[in-house]
Amino acid sequence: MSPLEIAHRTLRAMQARAESSGLVRAPAVPVPNLAIQARPWVHADAGVDPAPYVAAAQRAAHGRLDIFTRRDVDIGLPPRWNRDPKTGVEAPLAFGKLLDYRDADLVGDIKYLWEPNRHLHLVTLAQAYALTNDPRHYQALVEHLESWFIACPFGRGPNWASALELGIRLVNWAIAWQLVSPIEDLDFRARWLASIYQHAQTIRGWFSAHSSANNHLIGEASGLFIAGVTWPHWPESREWVSTAKQILEREALAQNAPDGVNREQAVWYQQFVLDMLALPLLAGRANGEWFSPTYESRVEAMMDFIASLMDARGNVPMIGDADDGYLVRLDQDPDYSPFRSALALGAVLFRRGDFKLKAAALDDKARWLLGPGADAQFRELDCEATRLPMRQAFPEGGYYIVGSDFDTPREIRAVVDAGPLGYTSIAAHGHADALSFTLSVGGREFLIDPGTYAYHTQGVWRHYFRGTSAHNTLRVDGADQSEQGGNFMWTRHARAACSLWLSSTEKDSFEGWHDGYRRLEDPVTHRRLIQLDKEARHLVVEDALEMAAVHDIEIFFHCAEACVVQETREGYVLARDGISVRLRLPPNGATELLRASMAPMAGWVSRAFDQRVPTHTIVWRARLGAPALLRTAIQIEL
Repeated sequence: MSPLEIAHRTLRAMQARAESSGLVRAPAVPVPNLAIQARPWVHADAGVDPAPYVAAAQRAAHGRLDIFTRRDVDIGLPPRWNRDPKTGVEAPLAFGKLLDYRDADLVGDIKYLWEPNRHLHLVTLAQAYALTNDPRHYQALVEHLESWFIACPFGRGPNWASALELGIRLVNWAIAWQLVSPIEDLDFRARWLASIYQHAQTIRGWFSAHSSANNHLIGEASGLFIAGVTWPHWPESREWVSTAKQILEREALAQNAPDGVNREQAVWYQQFVLDMLALPLLAGRANGEWFSPTYESRVEAMMDFIASLMDARGNVPMIGDADDGYLVRLDQDPDYSPFRSALALGAVLFRRGDFKLKAAALDDKARWLLGPGADAQFRELDCEATRLPMRQAFPEGGYYIVGSDFDTPREIRAVVDAGPLGYTSIAAHGHADALSFTLSVGGREFLIDPGTYAYHTQGVWRHYFRGTSAHNTLRVDGADQSEQGGNFMWTRHARAACSLWLSSTEKDSFEGWHDGYRRLEDPVTHRRLIQLDKEARHLVVEDALEMAAVHDIEIFFHCAEACVVQETREGYVLARDGISVRLRLPPNGATELLRASMAPMAGWVSRAFDQRVPTHTIVWRARLGAPALLRTAIQIEL
């Protein structure tokens, strides 16, 4: 950390201790002026099927929720808001800003504790009420909120420890509020409004800064902006809107490259941040708070990047961190894809036929946000007349799409990573994946990024899934390209870049480099060429190593779990659904096929947070000296 950041954190700690001791008192909540009303930006007449919302609401009313991969979790009735439902640890009601939520002994797994407290299920209760007018759904929402106000007093406990969590809760409260208004119980309304004011004021004085000013800052500003436009009942509401809007306008450009790549270098956060930017855009439009054309263009560019990553069957590579957390979840479809959902919304917002084709259908989330005319707008969108050519190069973000026959059954799509490690000095959500690539054929994944699996807990697994050996790239001397300094920190960043990109009807060629191993006693520079002959459907990967001494070299290929992997004389064959991908590995090394291996760790994939399943990892190894050129040939057969 820089001296300026150290000073900032020191002052923050002093401020928190002063507040905790009572030396600084929070101001009283002013009386709201309810004569000032906002225009709704969520639409109860969305024309959706009530059945799945009613079913989900009935479970939620009884304290039964799905939390990450755990189904039908009992959070209690009334819910145990300060208890981690995974470990059963009950967090103390200490002063939130001083509570160490990273201490698993103190709070359990904080991701599991926070997830129910984001109150996505309260939105479901409100949706069910809006669709059926059944007072039981409204009463369940009231009971959950009343118990939350008691269990989580202002400023106390883990649910007041993160300004981002406050921001996410405000967004979901704003949606629920619109769907159950008018609220006739004046005492309950007053308690809810008081907590809303306390949430917003806490965020206003506790924005993430310096190395922590990543997606957290955008989420905090998103929650504050939405609070200001949804509840314009206090003089401070105008200041919330103004302050948050300035942050959103600035950070939308700072944290997302002009080509639309989110600088966290993590695809899950691409759609998470999109929600954080798109919801204020919609709420603002409804209430006369317009964002700049530059802001809107950056949102569209972010959607464009998702469309380019997505293969013919909707798969998106799991690059970088993913925690399966949502800002909002307005759709009850069990096959809901946040990526397709983002493109469905973008198709209508930006009149993009290519987004419509990728989304395939309009989802309920778009219907709730856009209103009853959304289906007609989506249906009438002429895909060919409003379709832009697919982008293959994202030079600011560092991603390149090598492939042919895009969006057809014969599609080849290889996503190559030559971007930076992550955002700010800690690069919290980046992985050591320089020059890695993924490969799908005909919309079937063959070579994958294995995902994330863990965050605050299970440090050994966190280290593995972030490390170089968990990616389709090359490792030197058993070391990661970048050095990990903690669960959400890197102490040394590898620099990567593209040195050549050419695309024609016959061939795509990418060449890139990184300097992560220049730190070794004998410095090593890794260069990689990936070239596709489109007619022959032949992919070549050439790894060039500039070095003077002898080093241990490994190349990793992580196979999708649906692939049948067989060893051959020259390498391996990956097969699924009538498609074969043949890997011919460099001749001067040994190969090993690992599955569910613990020593070394390999042969795992995590499709969801806190879940891992076996797959196959192919490892090529050799001890090499002097400059070396290693050639892997990949033949694709339909």
